[in-house]
Amino acid sequence: MSESSNRPPISLSPGQWSFTRWKTIGQLEALEVHHPLFQATIVLQGAHLAGFAPQGEADWLWMSPNTRFEPGRAIRGGIPVCWPWFGNPGKNAPEVRKRIHTESAHGFARTALWKLEDVRESAHEVEISLSLDANEDFNAVWTGHALALITFSFSVRGCQLALTTTNLGNDPLAFSQALHSYFPTSDITRTRVLGLGGSQYIDTLNNWEYRNQEGPVYFEGETDRIYESGEPVTIVTPRAGRKLSAVGSDSTVVWNPGPAKAARLSDFPATAWQSMLCVETANAGGDYRVLNRGQSHTLGVFIGRKA
Repeated sequence: MSESSNRPPISLSPGQWSFTRWKTIGQLEALEVHHPLFQATIVLQGAHLAGFAPQGEADWLWMSPNTRFEPGRAIRGGIPVCWPWFGNPGKNAPEVRKRIHTESAHGFARTALWKLEDVRESAHEVEISLSLDANEDFNAVWTGHALALITFSFSVRGCQLALTTTNLGNDPLAFSQALHSYFPTSDITRTRVLGLGGSQYIDTLNNWEYRNQEGPVYFEGETDRIYESGEPVTIVTPRAGRKLSAVGSDSTVVWNPGPAKAARLSDFPATAWQSMLCVETANAGGDYRVLNRGQSHTLGVFIGRKA
């Protein structure tokens, strides 16, 4: 799904990195990319993309100013990896739910420590790969054995995430997931999402009823919807536009907490709902996936400029 027309970057060991360096943010280890064409930050806990911007541009992602970078604490903003389940465990399909032994939402990957696999750099692009071996160490909260491998690709055109799940267990593995992307806006009431018109969605705020989307998605208070669509979407804000092109997805989550829920959220300013939104590339709702032993599935998104 690469958007690059250049030759692949060259794999490098730490002593050979030209643009990538280690950094401690709060209490967490991170990789910072300072490329002449762009900048990015990846936190190893959660394989969390905490920021990306082409040189001279504002950050394309939204990060809460109240975020605390602490071990075992989810990071509010950027792109959390929700895996191997998305949302409330009880709202997942029975095949997914039967593996989960906790009430915690969004899986354990976003607070687990991922392993650095590779850094590849070129004059035009940087690729970074991280992995998480979900084995018996997670038996207290989940039953299964799977390998999650995520690759981040950065260029002046945008950023790409590809999350590949491989079932290493003997039994079929059912899972749900999302790349929980937060985006900034100067005014949520003047922001809209294009590309979902005509699709059905689950309105999780109204008894999980199915509804039809007519035209663009606008925000008029708390919004929490699972759209049955994996088509490209465009986010239009007063200052910028972003196009999201997904692979391996037939569901898209659109979320904004609104004023009441924002006041209850952790690490989230009470007024921050006015300046952010989430449009998430997902395998959620009925779009959960099942893998037999040795099979893999890749969920990915390319975030670029609005055409």
